[in-house]
Amino acid sequence: MIRRIFFFVAIMMAFVACTDDDSFTTSTSARLSFSTDSVKMDTIFSAVGSRTYDFWVYNHNNDGLRLLSVRLLQGNQTGFRVNVDGSYLDNTLGSVVTDLEVRKGDSIRVFVELTAPENGQLDPQMIEDKLVFRLESGVEQQVVLQGCTWDALPMRNVVVSKDSLIESKKPIIIYGGLRVDSAVTLTIKNTTLYFHDGPGLDVYGCLKTDSVVMRGDRLDRMFDYLPYDRVSGQWGKDGGIIFHKSSTGNVLWNTEIRNAGKYGILCDSATFDANTLRLDMFRCVIHNCKGAGLASYHANIRLHYCQLSNTQGDCLAVYGGNADVKKCTIAQFYPFVGGRGAALRFSNILPLYGMSCDSSIVTGYDEDVVMGVSVDSVNTYQYHFSNTLLRTPYEEGVDTLLFEKVIWESPKDSIQGKKHFKLVDEDNLKYDFHLDSLSTAKGLGCYD
Repeated sequence: MIRRIFFFVAIMMAFVACTDDDSFTTSTSARLSFSTDSVKMDTIFSAVGSRTYDFWVYNHNNDGLRLLSVRLLQGNQTGFRVNVDGSYLDNTLGSVVTDLEVRKGDSIRVFVELTAPENGQLDPQMIEDKLVFRLESGVEQQVVLQGCTWDALPMRNVVVSKDSLIESKKPIIIYGGLRVDSAVTLTIKNTTLYFHDGPGLDVYGCLKTDSVVMRGDRLDRMFDYLPYDRVSGQWGKDGGIIFHKSSTGNVLWNTEIRNAGKYGILCDSATFDANTLRLDMFRCVIHNCKGAGLASYHANIRLHYCQLSNTQGDCLAVYGGNADVKKCTIAQFYPFVGGRGAALRFSNILPLYGMSCDSSIVTGYDEDVVMGVSVDSVNTYQYHFSNTLLRTPYEEGVDTLLFEKVIWESPKDSIQGKKHFKLVDEDNLKYDFHLDSLSTAKGLGCYD
């Protein structure tokens, strides 16, 4: 008998609970609560889909709430795409879903994406819509959707087979890489190239740049504080720019290469020509690469007033050939992993006819960021440092003909490493390699 009574009470309690959970209110005082009142998206390129954003819708009332509809106020005009609790607001059917329920104490999740149409403007444009929740009571509540869109010119699997010029006020998105055929010159001026994940720029002919930025195409953020533009390895899985064996006479002016993959720039091995520069760089920046910043094999290169910084591999690696480095800042503060490369590495695995470093700064986190190694007693091994700050241990009896007026930086110095520079923010990965007013390297580096 007791067992029967208990079973009956349990059934009644379950029935009451179900009945209570199934009660809904049409009171105008009962409202939904939202985890945010607005969804603010990062800047995206027009006609390119954004990442997915989401927010929660809560019912903190004592009764359930029925939603007659959830709709985009401007329908299919803005490019927002919305999924509410698994129901897609089909933009071909009025951008609305109907007959949803949120039981008491329950919640639903909303996902939002944006693929905005082109706006015909040169500058990024704000775009806005509202997601309207209409309750059974007639009450309407809104969540604002905002994004910033930027018209760009897409270029896919580009092969340059004749002398060409790329110059654009609009950003250019490169899909599938960019190739310059041999015996062809590509000139790029006053342009930003945004490379999609994958190949970079392969040069078999000649490349000339002036006032150019090359970077990954993600404009959004990995975390709230961290844009993808500060994360290495965004493009150029085999190298940002690869100068192949047949390439020579390349000139890069006022050009910035950042967040590339295996290399920022690779000068592949070729027959050495002392009278011809394979690569001439002036006031250029290579920053935040997942491999080496610039690796040169048996090439004749010149770098004046350049910044090479924060690379998982070596910032500058010279394997044979000749390198003329003057008024450069080579700063190895790559933040993501231990075992980062050197700031400067030079070796005679191929004959090193000369590696001169003048009026420059070569520093970083580690106690020794300058690695010169002779690996072949037969190959030529010539180098010279002058008027340069070097973060490498001083050795008694060092040849003053090879190291002329060098500042030997030590971790024991009051001003050393990152203290030379205006900003080295490891938390937010922000850097400014202009010299701090207290730096002992005045007159040196690319920002004297």
